[in-house]
Amino acid sequence: MFCYQCEQTTRGTACTTQGACGKTPDTAALQDLLVHAAQGISQYAHRLGKMGIRRNAADAFTLDALFTTVTNVNFDPDRLEGLLRAAASLRDSLRALYAETCAAAGQAPEALSGPAAWEPAADLAGLVAQGQAVGIDTRIAALGADLAGLQELVVYGLKGAAAYACHARLLGREDEAVYAFTQEALTALAEDEPSVDALLDLSLRTGAMSVTVLALLDGANTGAYGHPVPTPVLMGHVRGKAILVSGHDLKDLEELLKQTEGTGINVYTHGEMLPAHGYPELKKYAHLVGHYGGAWQRQRSEFDAFPGAILMTTNCIQQPAPGYADRIFTSGLVAWPGVTHIADHDYAPVIQAALAADGFTDESPVRHHLAGFHHDAVLGVADKVIEAVKGGAIRHFTLIGGCDGAEGARSYYTDMATALPQDTVVLTLGCGKFRVIDQDLGTVAGLPRLLDMGQCNDSYSAVKVALALSEAFGVGVNELPLSLVISWYEQKAVAVLLALLHLGVKNIRLGPKLPAFVTPAVLQALVEHYNIMPIGTVEDDLKAMGLAA
Repeated sequence: MFCYQCEQTTRGTACTTQGACGKTPDTAALQDLLVHAAQGISQYAHRLGKMGIRRNAADAFTLDALFTTVTNVNFDPDRLEGLLRAAASLRDSLRALYAETCAAAGQAPEALSGPAAWEPAADLAGLVAQGQAVGIDTRIAALGADLAGLQELVVYGLKGAAAYACHARLLGREDEAVYAFTQEALTALAEDEPSVDALLDLSLRTGAMSVTVLALLDGANTGAYGHPVPTPVLMGHVRGKAILVSGHDLKDLEELLKQTEGTGINVYTHGEMLPAHGYPELKKYAHLVGHYGGAWQRQRSEFDAFPGAILMTTNCIQQPAPGYADRIFTSGLVAWPGVTHIADHDYAPVIQAALAADGFTDESPVRHHLAGFHHDAVLGVADKVIEAVKGGAIRHFTLIGGCDGAEGARSYYTDMATALPQDTVVLTLGCGKFRVIDQDLGTVAGLPRLLDMGQCNDSYSAVKVALALSEAFGVGVNELPLSLVISWYEQKAVAVLLALLHLGVKNIRLGPKLPAFVTPAVLQALVEHYNIMPIGTVEDDLKAMGLAA
């Protein structure tokens, strides 16, 4: 295997024997083949789209296939085999439709090759071999590390955007332009002669599409559940039966809350689900009582100690420990071999497991975290913020957020938050927030110094606030008293990064280490255009940001 799509890849270069995420070589090969199959579907769907024909099944499957291959989503070879065979069948139907459409138009269909001509092997072992043949290392050998890495930069941006678009689709929000661009980009990766300039341009176009998707998801979430409001969230537990919900999908949480109402079961959020407490249509459920635990990488110990049922709604699953393997469930695209999967939002098995478990017999010490500083809430006090900046009470804004992970180097983000001067407002979002939300940063100008803006899904909030401040002060985004200190882990973070680059945002500090797929030559191009830089020491970075004591 060869996989370097996440930040924790082995030795910062690539996982070649076993994924740091727990992915086996067979699973890695099947995921590579699924991306290949999605390219084949896209080759026909893209051409049909230019002829005015779209197929919902092809659009949905393309995004689902990409999301399935995001880090920590689907580890189940059997499920992946089913998706691959479905992909081949769908591709064949598009091929026939393309031929019929061309015939009706009096033109000859193109004879497509590459992924469009892929035929699935007869058994799982054969599919694994096919996946190995189209893996990243094969393209590195053929194209060189720079071009292959740039191709992967586009693919990872597409994967991240696909994840956000899938969330929005579940809430009834779609944009045909998102499907069209995704299929165009996958077609270009399959067919075009790659060049550095063309791939950099495609990366920025992927960033533009990511902005569209983030706005789409923001509208989907707020349209379904209202605009988040600042809300104190219990960071602990109360007595009673319990279900823990982790991941990102608010629709799953809503359906579970409906089905557990009146059962005596308390529902807790975990990881990226924390911002759910700020949405009016979710917080109205009295049995959504609090948040348990921290970021995704701590789940094996935290889930083991949780005395109830656990539901994984999107990515972030790790290999379940024996202590809770019989009471963890997956939904949506998430899969782990042997773990019970919930289809069609029927959470009866989860509820039964929660009732059979002990539940909490005590109450934890009371501690609250103030969540819900969505862009609507922040911009609601924009006049106060602007006045505080102009009056000198607020000197700077620093965004510390993104993904969390297991490395000790991520303590940098905690140290940065606590070292910032008192006239600096700290914005945070994503599960990177768990590096800073335990710190009491106090207030400034009558506002909390720490503003939790939500999930990585809510990156649009930070963009909206930055653009609004830019307009208010009459300067460009890069002239604002704003620093971005970002932690990354997987492909949704890549989509957000490309979105920021598309918007022209410069001077981003990225860590704890730079992506392995960004080669020195590609990094140099990004530095020249956007001044992207790796994090350094807190002391040196504060000096560079003009914030040293």
